[in-house]
Amino acid sequence: MQRSSKIHHNRFLAILCLVFITLVAAKSASGEKQGVVTPVRVADVQCAECHRSIYESYLATPMANASGLAANHLKTATFLHQNSGETYSISDNHGKPTLSYSGPDGVGSVDLKYSLGSGHLGITYLYQIDHYLFESPIAWYAPTDRYDMKPGLAPMRQMPPPLPMESDCMRCHMSGAQHSKNNSVNDFSNLPFLHAGITCEECHGDASQHVLTGGKAAVVNPARLSADRRDSICISCHLEGDVKVEKAGKSPVDFRPGDAISDFLTYYVRAGENMTVRGVSEVEQLSESTCKRMSGDKMSCTSCHDPHYTPDAAHRVEFYRGKCLACHSGANFEKIHFPQERDCTICHMPRTKARNILHVAWTDHRILRVPEEKASEQSTDSAQKLVPIFSPTANARDLAMAYYKALLSGYSQFEPIAWKMLNQQKAAFAHDKDALDALGNMSAKRGDATEAEHAYRQVLALDPNDTTALTNLAVLLAKQGDLKASIQMLQTAFSHNQDLPGLAMNLARVQCIAGKTAEAQSTLKTALIYTNNYQPLEILRKQLTHCSEQAGSGGMN
Repeated sequence: MQRSSKIHHNRFLAILCLVFITLVAAKSASGEKQGVVTPVRVADVQCAECHRSIYESYLATPMANASGLAANHLKTATFLHQNSGETYSISDNHGKPTLSYSGPDGVGSVDLKYSLGSGHLGITYLYQIDHYLFESPIAWYAPTDRYDMKPGLAPMRQMPPPLPMESDCMRCHMSGAQHSKNNSVNDFSNLPFLHAGITCEECHGDASQHVLTGGKAAVVNPARLSADRRDSICISCHLEGDVKVEKAGKSPVDFRPGDAISDFLTYYVRAGENMTVRGVSEVEQLSESTCKRMSGDKMSCTSCHDPHYTPDAAHRVEFYRGKCLACHSGANFEKIHFPQERDCTICHMPRTKARNILHVAWTDHRILRVPEEKASEQSTDSAQKLVPIFSPTANARDLAMAYYKALLSGYSQFEPIAWKMLNQQKAAFAHDKDALDALGNMSAKRGDATEAEHAYRQVLALDPNDTTALTNLAVLLAKQGDLKASIQMLQTAFSHNQDLPGLAMNLARVQCIAGKTAEAQSTLKTALIYTNNYQPLEILRKQLTHCSEQAGSGGMN
């Protein structure tokens, strides 16, 4: 390669500024089933033959209605996002649920397929383009009875990129969530999930033999499980923590009733963090209550909540008051303890806004004895230590990954801790794709291309289709001038993830460096099919109209 060509090549690389794509390693595809998504009322109809009253009361619960077809849960309205100038409209377009958008980034629409959320707190929608599944950038919030941007998107000055819907995000709203195809992020060639809403089997396990034997073969009865496996059924969806980490080689999509969730996930919180400002933390809050500490394993979520029945507004106060009085049953207790106020939760379980989930008020499950106690709790946002909760199998690897994932979420103060802990254990990561990807990403970020390349090649030896390793190793190779290998890797990743803007932009840039103008344009046009006129893609497509053939000379093709 001539010197002038090499200088041209290096300058072009600098101008295009290839970026690394950091992804949680996707899991391999499982056996997805053909057919149509069925709602709980259809999926559980066989249960109704013997459990009619439970079946009928359960159909009205938020869990049974945690998802569905968009047409059955459509909130029609228009919303203007002031920061970006984009107007979003949810409408019933002649019987077809539609999300339309218009503004500085263009005009377009998508057909909405599924709803996510019971409406108790809010509803959002999912749409599918070809076989890629996405989440709407806006959601309807029950407390304000209006649409707004999804959490984290409100500050954006332009229309956000598409939001891929992953299996792990669906598993708590839909039943029978499937693994994505070909190690992709959100490619579901068949059904992404089997049933809308949470079916009986999501808490009671496979009931096929139970039905075939007329009830003689047992199903999982949570009340008869050990405390940790009983509680795992609730924890698997109702505990978030600050960071949750998949155990090496495990996916929570594979969790089944009767399993211990700690075999699939490890949960961490920042030490000293205020427990009333983090959403989906009822389980954690309850563990700190005097009620739970005094009762021990005898108390669980179902001590107060009936999974098969949710009281309506007219019966809610007396229903939960009865739960309190079941334990607080001393002589004349009900008569002398504020008899004029029937709602125990007003004082002991006040509603408080979750800081990281806008528009939503959460019930404080610490069950404070004295209402004023809540004012004395101080938030320690500067907490520098992650500690495990409800995770008896937490280990050093999980903690290292927790600090790494917290770093990805914006907690830059955790970078040196994550780096140190990952390096201390890298000899044990020979078969751990997620940890190797993390080590590679951090090495690349710190400028150690050799160590990053070594980590990514270890990943690809385990899984040749790992999106993170393919993409980021390709970026390293492009910067080293090996455009042929870079393009091959990016094309492999892109064939499974054509909807990821960053991946498409990386591939198009390297193709352009290699002088492949037509291929670069084709890559960007393909990605634009899935990205709703995403402006960075449009801008790059206009820029890469005259790729230099000279930049690819010298044997780099």
